[in-house]
Amino acid sequence: MHVRWPRLLNPTQLSQILKCQKNPVTALEIFREARHKYPNYRHNGPVYSTIIGILANCGRISEMEEVINEMKEDSCECADSTFAAAINTYAKHGLLDKAVGLFRILPQFNCVNQTESFNALLQILVKDSRLEDAHHLFLRNSHGWAVKSRLRSLNLLMDALCQRRRSDLALRIFQEMDYQNCYPNRESYGILMRGLCEDGRLNEATHLLYSMFWRISQKGSGEDIAVYRTLLSALCDNGQVQEAVEIVRKILKKGLKALRQHVQPLDLSRCNKAVELEVMKRTINDSLITGGVPSSASYSAMAVDLYNEGKIKEAEKVLSEMRRKGFRPLNSTYEAKLAAFCRNGEVEGAANVIDVEMVEDNSVPTQRQYNILLEGLCNQGFSVVAVDYLEKMRKKLSCAPDKTSYEILLDGLCREGRFGTASKVLEQMIINSHLPHGGIFSTIIQGLCAIGRQYQAVMWLEEMVSRGDVPEVPVWNSLVSSVCCEVNGFEDL
Repeated sequence: MHVRWPRLLNPTQLSQILKCQKNPVTALEIFREARHKYPNYRHNGPVYSTIIGILANCGRISEMEEVINEMKEDSCECADSTFAAAINTYAKHGLLDKAVGLFRILPQFNCVNQTESFNALLQILVKDSRLEDAHHLFLRNSHGWAVKSRLRSLNLLMDALCQRRRSDLALRIFQEMDYQNCYPNRESYGILMRGLCEDGRLNEATHLLYSMFWRISQKGSGEDIAVYRTLLSALCDNGQVQEAVEIVRKILKKGLKALRQHVQPLDLSRCNKAVELEVMKRTINDSLITGGVPSSASYSAMAVDLYNEGKIKEAEKVLSEMRRKGFRPLNSTYEAKLAAFCRNGEVEGAANVIDVEMVEDNSVPTQRQYNILLEGLCNQGFSVVAVDYLEKMRKKLSCAPDKTSYEILLDGLCREGRFGTASKVLEQMIINSHLPHGGIFSTIIQGLCAIGRQYQAVMWLEEMVSRGDVPEVPVWNSLVSSVCCEVNGFEDL
């Protein structure tokens, strides 16, 4: 272990040294050696966060726990994000009880804000369908000084209840928000509105919409359109077209603050059949956009909603009208469009969004947008094309590929049996200081053995061992079988 130690060491320098280590065990040894080498040196929160992150990313659970205990004994100020990362790591490895145990002992650490870790654990419990545990967690911790905001946790609970068709309980939580000193936001209304409409509780949904007018829509925000559409669509589907039209008028007047001359009467004369009902829904959508004050937010909210529903043609019309009015689509709009095309398997259309559309709109693709496209291409069996887009990402400073980008591409290449290309991508990943997990090495080693590239497989085996990962039995079996087959082939000659 060769390290160029500075004459005087500070925590920032040590963090940089740790990040440069490709072996997490080596990084841990350096972390511990620093105290012995510099008697006056003390670790701080960011250094602990760095080493915990390195160990967590490599699945070194026991070592991570040791460092967390050392941090507790050290009593240095800790960032809440460090514990949230550890909790997520436990959950990823199926150790949910340990995640709960870590959160329970957080008061023993010098961490004054536990909001992020609280929300992380609550979200994990909800996702794992442990609603009773999530409820007890909320009751025990939501009123403490360490949880600064309860809004996100309440939204998580409402969403979980709505997904289980218990919008009645979600409504009770919403009504209790005032007593919790919380102010519901647009996400709160959107979650509850979807739940009430899916459960057919349209009267409660209508009253919820009216409450938006004086709580979050006082200035006529176009982003509220997505919430309005949920109720209007549900009313139309339930045959209550007249009620929907009446509500549209109120939305335009009180929700979107439309000018009177912009409010156009809606024709109900042909809304008896299912086809005409869809036409009516589109007419209502148009009224929500054209009736209010035109804005990028209103057009984007409508387009994103339509893309999420898979109504690509309708969303495209909204986008065309948006550009005609002189507005440029937001990043969220492009993301929704890319995701919609990829869900439909239309990867050529998705690629066109980044290659043509965004260029014409003078918009720079983000890392997240490229990752959506990479995943779409790999899912459709076009991982070779995805490699070209990874190269484009590497050439752009604003959206260099992250660990997720490489993992998406490696997974796609391995599924298609392109292990030679996967080997090159893995090499790039390591050069760019992204730590792959041991499973990637194992898959590529076995794949290279299967196509007769034993030398490359051995090179990756050495790399895997140098990082402190222990190859599993199937990896050794693949190497032995491959080498034996090659030896037998030479003997036959």
